[in-house]
Amino acid sequence: MTLPEKPSIDGLDDKWSAIWAQNGVYRFVRPAVREQVYSIDTPPPTVSGSLHVGHAFSYTHTDIIARFQRMRGKHVFYPMGWDDNGLATERRVQNYYGVRCDPSLPYDPEFKAPEPVAGFAKKDRPHVVDVSRRNFIELCERLTAEDERVFEHLWRRLGLSVDWSLNYTTIGAGAQRTSQAAFLRMLAAGEVYQDEAPTMWDIDFGTAVANAEMIDKEVPSAYHRLVFTVDGEPVHIETTRPELLPACVALVAHPDDERYKPLFGREAVTPMFGVRVPVVAHPLAKSDKGSGIAMVCTFGDQTDVVWWRELHLPTRTLVGRDGRLQPLDFTTLPCADPGSAQRAYAPLAGLSVTQARKAIVAALGEAGFIDGEPRPTTHAVKFYEKGERPLEIVSSRQWFIRTTAHREELLERGESIVWHPAHMKARYDDWVRGLNSDWLISRQRFFGVPFPVWYPLDGEGKPDYEHPLVPDESALPVDPQSAVPPGYGEEQRGVPGGFTGEPDVMDTWATSSLTPQLACGRLNDPELYRLTFPMDLRPQGHDIIRTWLFSTVVRSHIEEGETPWRHAALSGWILDPDRKKMSKSQGNVVIPEHLIDEHSADGVRYWAASARPGTDTAFEPKQMKVGRRLATKLLNAAKFVYGFPEAAADATVGEPLDAALIESLRRTVTEATRALEAYEYTTALAAAERFFWTFCDDYVELVKQRAYDGSDSARLTLRLALDTVVRLLAPFVPYVTEEVWSWTHETSVHTEAWPVADEFAGISGDAGLLPAASEVIRVVRKAKSEARLSMRTDVPRVEVAAPAEPAEAIRSVEGDLRNAGRIGEIAYSVAAELKVTVELPEAG
Repeated sequence: MTLPEKPSIDGLDDKWSAIWAQNGVYRFVRPAVREQVYSIDTPPPTVSGSLHVGHAFSYTHTDIIARFQRMRGKHVFYPMGWDDNGLATERRVQNYYGVRCDPSLPYDPEFKAPEPVAGFAKKDRPHVVDVSRRNFIELCERLTAEDERVFEHLWRRLGLSVDWSLNYTTIGAGAQRTSQAAFLRMLAAGEVYQDEAPTMWDIDFGTAVANAEMIDKEVPSAYHRLVFTVDGEPVHIETTRPELLPACVALVAHPDDERYKPLFGREAVTPMFGVRVPVVAHPLAKSDKGSGIAMVCTFGDQTDVVWWRELHLPTRTLVGRDGRLQPLDFTTLPCADPGSAQRAYAPLAGLSVTQARKAIVAALGEAGFIDGEPRPTTHAVKFYEKGERPLEIVSSRQWFIRTTAHREELLERGESIVWHPAHMKARYDDWVRGLNSDWLISRQRFFGVPFPVWYPLDGEGKPDYEHPLVPDESALPVDPQSAVPPGYGEEQRGVPGGFTGEPDVMDTWATSSLTPQLACGRLNDPELYRLTFPMDLRPQGHDIIRTWLFSTVVRSHIEEGETPWRHAALSGWILDPDRKKMSKSQGNVVIPEHLIDEHSADGVRYWAASARPGTDTAFEPKQMKVGRRLATKLLNAAKFVYGFPEAAADATVGEPLDAALIESLRRTVTEATRALEAYEYTTALAAAERFFWTFCDDYVELVKQRAYDGSDSARLTLRLALDTVVRLLAPFVPYVTEEVWSWTHETSVHTEAWPVADEFAGISGDAGLLPAASEVIRVVRKAKSEARLSMRTDVPRVEVAAPAEPAEAIRSVEGDLRNAGRIGEIAYSVAAELKVTVELPEAG
């Protein structure tokens, strides 16, 4: 054994990550039975730029559990996926290359990727280049491949014990085949369907959005008091969206509102356009909001959709997919003067929603249809979580997975999951109980898994959506934009009597909800699937319970009749100094690479492990410094301990202080083990760290002279304690523990057995002895320090006043105390509690 002259934690990440990769330390080896496996449904990070410190935070939590289970003897199935499809990737490609997808353009096989423009100032950027759908997808594939290499490098530096041979993506051929096969099975079972319905629409991205992807934002607005009439009498409607007046199809009030009961069943006339609309009753109308009566427009918000559906109202589609007001034909509407209405509407057609609002307010005001001044307000408006403008509700044909029909079964699935922390289950339950629509899974985008569907065209070239054409599962994956359905030829694409391919792609959650099936090889590796599914752990952020966790439960319930995992471990957010969540969209993220350079990977991991499951945590580099200090102390303590010759082969722990330390270690092992079994990694780290510092600061100081003098009991205890604490800390600070372990072992500490209390069988000690002895030495050191004396100064006399039993225990380690404190005499007296008095040498 050769100990390093000056051990350092710098460079350990590069050294050991290379050795781990070379030796396949973390490679999953298939056992014979499922019970020997611990499988993890690792979150596939979105490949759309760079990882930030929040990723390092949450993925460290998962790795701690993986390393613990591996040391417990489990065959840990720990894959890494890349979530590289969807809007986030498309936006990154658009901004990086300065391109825009135009599906009408033909594919250019000679197309070369433009030079990146991401680093240019906006004013210096070249014009946006329009590219075909297929060329755009190729750019997405190229950039995500580059990003994935960068991500993997960072994950390796952080010390994730992933089996990198198990990588998968959410858009590769394997993912497409799995996703499309699952879709076809659900289609055959009636669990997925297509419908023309009002859907939330993001104008900028040009796609429908699912309920789970929406967020509320408070925005400033104003109430405008519009004057309708019923039989010539005014009825006032207060609205924040006067631009939707042309789409008004009814007025609605609460059925118990005495003010409006006389109007129910009669017709109102809209201002400016003169369209007759019914006055109806519905319990969702709020008597205390505005004037107590509202206009129903198709569509202003989700309540409009409910009223439209339940009251069987007509549809007047006003806002188009581009966010602009569409042409309306007033000759088809019940109005007294269609020509006048058409002329009033003409200036509005083609305007954006914002422009139309200003224009119609001005026109209404000029015509006397607004009562009073606008009343400022703020209210919650739906946004796509990645969007910058409010969502609109647009009628469109979309694909849905049935979820509301499975509400009770999905609640039961939630009951079968062990939640860490337990209170997070309430978020899942609340979301499931609040479901009011099925899961919309289609997106009008490009870089995603295509729906494997074509539609026959009738004699006029119109699609027959009721009789979709589908491929055989053996033909998957297919892209209906380039492949042809069975029995057709390419020359029949887009012509009457031929076919057309489904242009939409699946929502990213519709594919990432299949991560258990993707990672475990449902379609291509039945043996692996048998060994790993249902999985043991789903780790993820608490903010995506309603999206990723919920959607995975839905898919597994419908397709497997199973709950996808046994445990769900939730991580919190990382907060910036203003207590805001760190996120790329907020522009307040910290990239972890330089943090690893400065504080070491172990230091960063220590900070991450110091936050309890599900708890939002402030970004705190000071904690990383503490972690680096711990790692450095472990190197130095190990060098000191391993510097002593090994104890004799038949040596035993025979001295009271040594046995006391082992008893404390036994209890620490039990506490840390129970904590990690309960996924309380913070508690486990605190227990191991507390013992380590007691070992270094107190025990080592107390016994080092005895160890120098050749005590086998001291030397054996030092090694036994150090080897155990290294294993206890290994899941948290893997690099420094591997380095220390390598000085005296040929194997990796990460494949060693997790310590158990039985390792100390036959050693019995007084757990209270070490704290008592430590208190004596602490007081002696404090007295020397306050007197500004060297710690090597001899102390003539120390008096220990204590109850009989503690006094007797301290007397049993008097030799160690005298050596450690350079004490001449220790006197004892009886007292109710421990008190130590130090007699210092006289000055001079």
